[in-house]
Amino acid sequence: MKKKFKCEIDCADCAAKVETAIKKIDGVNDASVNFLTQKFILDAEDERFDEILNEAEKVGQKIESDFEIVK
Repeated sequence: MKKKFKCEIDCADCAAKVETAIKKIDGVNDASVNFLTQKFILDAEDERFDEILNEAEKVGQKIESDFEIVK
């Protein structure tokens, strides 16, 4: 399943680091964090999508404390 969300992130470098970390989560097929458009796209396993989305937000917040996914 692939879904697009609005997100809040403070800089392009942080967005790249968060994107790389989220891609390493088990069950994630692909992820994209765009600083300019403040968009987050997650492609992950259908049956665990919500669980993976929550984990992605936690991982992002470890790197950038202001990272937030608007659900």
